[in-house]
Amino acid sequence: MKKILLLLGIIIFIIACSSDNTSEETSNDSFNRTELLTNWADNIIIPRYENYQAKVDVLYTKTTSFTTSPNQSNLDELRAAWLETYKAFQYVGMFSIGKAESINFNSATNIYPTNQTGIQANIASGTYNFALLSQYDKQGLPALDYMLNGLATTDSEIIDFYVNHVDASKYKQYLTDLVNQLKSNIDAVVTDWNGTYKNAFISSNGNSVSSSTNKMVNSFIKYYEKDLRLGKVGYPSGAFVNDGNKYPEIVEAYFKNDVSKLLLEESIKASQDFFNGKHFNTNIEGASLKSYLNFLGTVRDNQNLSTVINNQFVSILNMNSTLDNSYSNQINTDNVKMFELYDALRQNIVYLKLDMMQALHITVDYVDNDGD
Repeated sequence: MKKILLLLGIIIFIIACSSDNTSEETSNDSFNRTELLTNWADNIIIPRYENYQAKVDVLYTKTTSFTTSPNQSNLDELRAAWLETYKAFQYVGMFSIGKAESINFNSATNIYPTNQTGIQANIASGTYNFALLSQYDKQGLPALDYMLNGLATTDSEIIDFYVNHVDASKYKQYLTDLVNQLKSNIDAVVTDWNGTYKNAFISSNGNSVSSSTNKMVNSFIKYYEKDLRLGKVGYPSGAFVNDGNKYPEIVEAYFKNDVSKLLLEESIKASQDFFNGKHFNTNIEGASLKSYLNFLGTVRDNQNLSTVINNQFVSILNMNSTLDNSYSNQINTDNVKMFELYDALRQNIVYLKLDMMQALHITVDYVDNDGD
């Protein structure tokens, strides 16, 4: 009897401990997922993609102007178009579903650090196939960063690569091909969404692992965890491995260098807006992960989980605002602040990936071997 009572006591203790500091939710889940998916498609995903597409179109035009007349004015305009495109990409990187998933849209757009040696080899040979996995680190926005900002230390020297270099025509062709590939990819994605995919996305309104809500939530959180937290902060600062090494040369947009802080800010705002169901370029909010959690009554530490998540987004933005515009400089001068930013980003993974996904009964469908 004593052993039985002891065993019961242990079980009760374990259950009590496991319920501490975790989110709570009701089992009632009659939330209108069709409304959620419709808001995502019509007011967030497609408008964001079309905005990015418009930025790529401008980039295409400015590239043509520069390759036709390589001069300082055209270089300045091309660089400005590149940055606007990069900022717009921060709003679509989380949508790795549909055509974007099948063509590896993210990998073809934003693998960094870019492969400088590989780019130079491509230019020299004049032969390359951007559809190959081996070419992902030689294309996209980081490759454009190198071509526009990293070929030399001065603007006149960079322009000279496109004017007087023995392979000037090849440099211009490679620049053109990089932008053509960006345009081809986003055109394919937008066409898919405006074709049959949108209806298929909305109609898949169940709760299976292959349903649209489950796939979209997994894509969103994978992007936040892998691309945003690790790629932008964890790897360059060394916070992920935490072995005393740091890598300021692998920050996003390294050759421009003074926009890594800005790009993180844009990606955090984009993530928070998606969580809140905020229509693109408006203050209107529709059905969302926030409203889903509120519908379920999900709380953590006596607060709505949605409030906890939003508060953490705000904390991250506030923390980021105090950093150097260049993460390379920040890493070299005061890397402790980068570690603190990394920890703040990681805390929201706990709320999003553990608490929220548990409340929504969604299973993680991607490989996760780095901890939270």
